[in-house]
Amino acid sequence: MTNERGKSDSSVVPGKPPNNAGQPAAEAVEGRGLAKGNSLEQNALRTQGRGGAPSALERIRQAAGKDRKQRFTALLHHVYEIDRLRSAYFALKRDAAAGVDGETWSSYGVALEENLRDLAERLKRGAYRAKPVRRVFIAKADGRQRLLGVPALEDKIVQRAVVEVLNAIYEQDFLGFSYGFRPGRSPHQALDALTVGIERKKVNWVLDADIRAFFDTLEHEWLVKFVEHRVGDRRVVRLIQKWLAAGVLEDGKRTRGEVGTVQGGSISPLLANLYLHYVFDLWVQRWRMKQARGDVIVVRFADDFVVGFQHRHEAERFLVELRERFAEFGLELHPDKTRLLEFGRFADKKRRDRGDGKPGTFNFLGFTHSCGKTRKGWFTVLRQTMRQRWQAKLKAVAVELRRRMHEPIPKLGAYLRSVVAGHVRYYGVPCNGPSIGKFRFEIGRRWWRVLKRRGQSHHLPWSRMEKYIQRWLPPAHICHPYPSQRLGVITQGKSRMR
Repeated sequence: MTNERGKSDSSVVPGKPPNNAGQPAAEAVEGRGLAKGNSLEQNALRTQGRGGAPSALERIRQAAGKDRKQRFTALLHHVYEIDRLRSAYFALKRDAAAGVDGETWSSYGVALEENLRDLAERLKRGAYRAKPVRRVFIAKADGRQRLLGVPALEDKIVQRAVVEVLNAIYEQDFLGFSYGFRPGRSPHQALDALTVGIERKKVNWVLDADIRAFFDTLEHEWLVKFVEHRVGDRRVVRLIQKWLAAGVLEDGKRTRGEVGTVQGGSISPLLANLYLHYVFDLWVQRWRMKQARGDVIVVRFADDFVVGFQHRHEAERFLVELRERFAEFGLELHPDKTRLLEFGRFADKKRRDRGDGKPGTFNFLGFTHSCGKTRKGWFTVLRQTMRQRWQAKLKAVAVELRRRMHEPIPKLGAYLRSVVAGHVRYYGVPCNGPSIGKFRFEIGRRWWRVLKRRGQSHHLPWSRMEKYIQRWLPPAHICHPYPSQRLGVITQGKSRMR
């Protein structure tokens, strides 16, 4: 793992602490690693066969896992490898919108090898320049608009290559309760971990938190300092700074800022995880180990997280200290979307004894979570499709059906089949069968209304429509196992909540 000058990738350089004095331990300088010249490759055979020799990223991964304080000083040559840039290109969506340069996946691929060699050479000599992202808006389920950015194609390629290299380091650092946009992890694993944690731990209170405009308030200065904890290669750090400073192009006007990272780029999820790893994850892990006396569970997916507590007074103290912690790094909890609610196996009985009614519900990753019971009377967490998501999707499908009203039935049926299949694949969790079944029925009914409007008679018997539904819409079935079953297989006895 050596660079073009023969220096080891694992070399560690001393330097100024990345943060101001007096910071919490999580943000302190990482310290010194291996002595100069002690390359990780020192025990490798001079003549290596194809088998047994670890790849460059695997050696980085091993080094990062062995020494959590090591800073990597030679990473850029892994980024501009032609093979890595090529694989990054083929991993992009082929029908994605073009950025400000107008370059599409297909047009760039006409002279792919020539373009990649030119890109690699510019990266190598420092001539690569990041372009501003093109601003687009998409509608959210609550009626508001989410800002997304469409980076230029070459920026997407380089960002994806950088993410692959940095993941080899940071996947050794990120904690088990962080699930968002990480290799080998999914929203359903986060949902399973949350459900199992509430059902098996002594959870009586749940903090349902929301960070106000997280991607718009993330501070660049802090982010760069966090990157420098592990990345000592100034060229890679400058790449990240270029993307942060590239700004947004809207209506021909370019805007830049010192806070925020536009969602849409390949690098944004990793930067978000990195920021919250130092600001939230390490802090909350330390808090529950040193200050909590009762059980505490944590599940985070990107900027969306849920924390469960055994004792109310600890939950209230945690919330106060969390607000103070976030304020130090330019973040703020949304006052209207952050709440503490009584939730858990004893919540129903306690609230009925006090005359307070049923326990409240909270939303996480598209599901509404509520207290329920199994057929045998045991406590369980019920997960049902969020009503807002359900209604928003039906509305979007109705609009699309009106636009494609006169297309042939097989073409419409193929479109609706993909919609229903995607919905069932995500929301088909145990105990959510009625919701996904109703979604399928409502899709069929809206299709029926559109087909009736196509003919002059405006008549289509429902019996005939049922044949179309049976032919084209896949059945609504539960396609996910119970949380304890899947989580037990994945973790093999190791907690994903701690």
